[in-house]
Amino acid sequence: MMRILLFLLTNAAVLLLISIIFHFLGLGSLLRQNGVSLNLDSLLLMSAVMGMSGSFISLMLSKWMAKRSMGVFVIEQPSNSTEQWLVQTVHNLAGNAGIGMPEVGIFDSPDPNAFATGMSKNNALVAVSTGLLRNMSSDEVEAVLGHEISHVANGDMVTLGLIQGVVNTFVYFFATIAGHVIDRVVFRSNDDKGGYGPAYYITQMVAQIVLSILATMIVMWFSRWREFRADAGGAHLAGRGKMISALQALQRAHDPQELPGEMAAFGINGGGVSRFFMSHPPLEERIAALEQGR
Repeated sequence: MMRILLFLLTNAAVLLLISIIFHFLGLGSLLRQNGVSLNLDSLLLMSAVMGMSGSFISLMLSKWMAKRSMGVFVIEQPSNSTEQWLVQTVHNLAGNAGIGMPEVGIFDSPDPNAFATGMSKNNALVAVSTGLLRNMSSDEVEAVLGHEISHVANGDMVTLGLIQGVVNTFVYFFATIAGHVIDRVVFRSNDDKGGYGPAYYITQMVAQIVLSILATMIVMWFSRWREFRADAGGAHLAGRGKMISALQALQRAHDPQELPGEMAAFGINGGGVSRFFMSHPPLEERIAALEQGR
């Protein structure tokens, strides 16, 4: 909760600073001179509410959504030696990382994969695929679990969710300004009754698409950086050699399937269609970073 509070206070300070800058530069007056009647402070606040609320709701529902979308079987009482070893290993790693015991689950997939999600460090879920358990040694699975526990210990789920909320805020804010400017300045729509012309809605929609693409690049950059930290955390918890071996096993796996939706951001695999939109760095870069002690 402290991480959430500090981040929200930081974001509030950033919003206040941006509002002051807008007033200092006279952006509001400039817009009014061109026929755009827009309260920037109110728009910024409304954008923050819209941008952050969706991100928080997604974060609050993350465990429930993961269990449903991935078909995760949560181990409440181990029924065999594999489940017992899995729960005990997560328990040991969580204790060494200084976090509460996460829920432990297994989902059915032939591909080696794993993910962690949850609202807080002490209310998380760590899940591995059946393919991971079949195709990796116990040392490699331990390293993967250490990687996921590191995500939880680092508060990555909360931080990434909040960053997504911040970029959502500014996507809506600047898209709305663009819509007003094009509608009033370029097309000279009548503002007598406070209505908008078609140009406003079209421009806002197009601007949101373009700005969302740019925002995604920022979020994915942070996600890739976070993966290096989680690898280092996994190496610390389970051993550097085990972590390198686990990543090399992923390299050998034939086309590991990308996790769906937001689960990809918290997984172990390395999918992506281009450098700027990859949630994970290439496996060879992650292995090289561990070998170089970074």
